[in-house]
Amino acid sequence: MKTRLLVCCALLVVVAGCSKKAPQEPPVAAAGISFNHTRVPLDSPVEVKYRFVVSPQAKIDADYWVFVHFLEGGSHEMMWTDDHLPPSPTSQWKAGQVIEYTRTMFVPVYPYVGEATVELGLYNRKTRKRLTLTGGTDRGHQSYEMLKFELLPQSENIFLIYKDGWYQTEVAEGNPMVEWQWTKKEATLAFRNPKRDVLFYLQVGPPPIAMADQQTVTVRVGDQPVDTFVPKGGMLRKVALTAAQLGTGEMTEVKIGVDKTFVPALLPAPTNRDDRELGVCVYHAFVQPQ
Repeated sequence: MKTRLLVCCALLVVVAGCSKKAPQEPPVAAAGISFNHTRVPLDSPVEVKYRFVVSPQAKIDADYWVFVHFLEGGSHEMMWTDDHLPPSPTSQWKAGQVIEYTRTMFVPVYPYVGEATVELGLYNRKTRKRLTLTGGTDRGHQSYEMLKFELLPQSENIFLIYKDGWYQTEVAEGNPMVEWQWTKKEATLAFRNPKRDVLFYLQVGPPPIAMADQQTVTVRVGDQPVDTFVPKGGMLRKVALTAAQLGTGEMTEVKIGVDKTFVPALLPAPTNRDDRELGVCVYHAFVQPQ
């Protein structure tokens, strides 16, 4: 009988010891995140500001990614992510340093409106290790709830009409949230004139590497050039337009033109047989009243 009691006591001690959580490492930073708008329509841009205040005792020996999860308010179901490497690698962060940067994110057209939450953390892609942070509520596994915001219907945005000069919308294989449209040599967007200052967002992709000559894109309102640039990978242009530039009519047109087009099938060592004459690849175009 005594032997049985001793065995049971030993088992209880083992179980109790196993049930203890491993001690969590000290926080490496205090994290913060904010939006320029707390009510965000689907398919609209939002400026996301990140802030990390590095702890005095922090020693980060690898380059960690910032994971950012956007979740439905009630179910906490994942809607989309914005995982990224911070502009300053975490291996170079110094004790007491303040790391701040802003990313422009276009909200995907997701089948949900209402309250949403943002969770954030730091993780190592190779080892899957996560770091301890402060500044938010730990939802488990060192994933920190940072803020809540409201997702609004896409109808809250200024509706853009894709008029002449556009090819059909294309969708990324395996990710239906990523879409783009190619222009011809010139393409026209039209929208109802808000008759006040606006910010015009234009996100474009780069021309093919095999294209011999550098390409230049010009944006015009009517016949007035308002922006000129050389397209590069994932380039986002923000063009401030005044009410005077938009004119007095009920509708306004923005034209996107290129000085050189190309046909993929005719490029050196073509990777596809696409025989369309293409201008520039447009991922997002958006008009935001100021």
